[in-house]
Amino acid sequence: MKSIGCRNRFKHLFTVVALVVLHFSPIYLLEGFAQVQSKSEGNRITLADPTIFFHEGVYYLYGTVEGNVNEGFEVYSSKDLKEWEGPLGVKDGFALVKEDVFGDKGFWAPQVFFYNNRFYMSYTANEQIALAESESPLGPFVQGVKKPLEAPVRQIDSHVFIDENGKKYLYHVRLDKGNRIFVAELNDDFSGIKDETLQECIVANEQWENTANANWPVAEGPTVLKHKNFYYLTYSANDFRNPDYAVGYAVSKSPLGPWVKVKENPILSKNNLGPNGTGHGDLFKGKNSQLFYVFHTHQSTTAVGPRMTAIVKASFAKPESEKKSTKLKLDLKSFYYLKKK
Repeated sequence: MKSIGCRNRFKHLFTVVALVVLHFSPIYLLEGFAQVQSKSEGNRITLADPTIFFHEGVYYLYGTVEGNVNEGFEVYSSKDLKEWEGPLGVKDGFALVKEDVFGDKGFWAPQVFFYNNRFYMSYTANEQIALAESESPLGPFVQGVKKPLEAPVRQIDSHVFIDENGKKYLYHVRLDKGNRIFVAELNDDFSGIKDETLQECIVANEQWENTANANWPVAEGPTVLKHKNFYYLTYSANDFRNPDYAVGYAVSKSPLGPWVKVKENPILSKNNLGPNGTGHGDLFKGKNSQLFYVFHTHQSTTAVGPRMTAIVKASFAKPESEKKSTKLKLDLKSFYYLKKK
């Protein structure tokens, strides 16, 4: 009985220390952090901050490369979201490598989209945002001039949204007294934002968004899509090392806001799914316009990384009227981890 009591006191002390670290450590002020590595089950893919791009019947998966964030971005492909091949990038599995673009460290959270017969990747490096181009989703993604988008602050987690009227918007996270989500209209050539349109979207100020009561609150990983007459912004909150890392969403009548968080938040968390650290994903449409949400989880209840890539189906409830927004629903029973062939 004595040994069990000592073990329980140790576990309690470990929990207290972990919460103190989260409280006083804004993660993006650090160059790196120690992760307890454990063996991944089977052939599970370990890409964090994942995104899936669907093009001509093929799904392409990108994300932060766990254990190798200073080189670029790998890419996997699948025709059914079940069996994945890769990494398949044209440069030793990488679709983007640091030699071709801005940045030499901290390659995080990519997004790929297709516009005017070109493939674009929006990404983070050196805590700045940049865009690169390619003729193929497998790369190589390159920049003619290697530079980030100009900004007076550090910024990460970009998401480019092109509205039905052709206007382009950059959703992103600015590191200023916390991780805060902003939006601004982009220049038509993606060269920068229109400063006068910059608006704050989301701040982590609800209890579920800051369970550690941290001095540096975190809202990050934005994804936006339009459904009917409303815009839906999904985001993640809490430090990503926190087991309570979770996903919520907000709704607006305009891509520039204001945004209203829904009372059902969080819609994805350890409490309703099971695994710790569920978040930082991407909404995307696949075959037959089926909506999905791809995201990552912690490796286990005791280890953050390598984080594992997972997916669930998503859908919108039938609206009561065209003047009212509807609920974004995640089918948690459809949850599974992505695996290599």
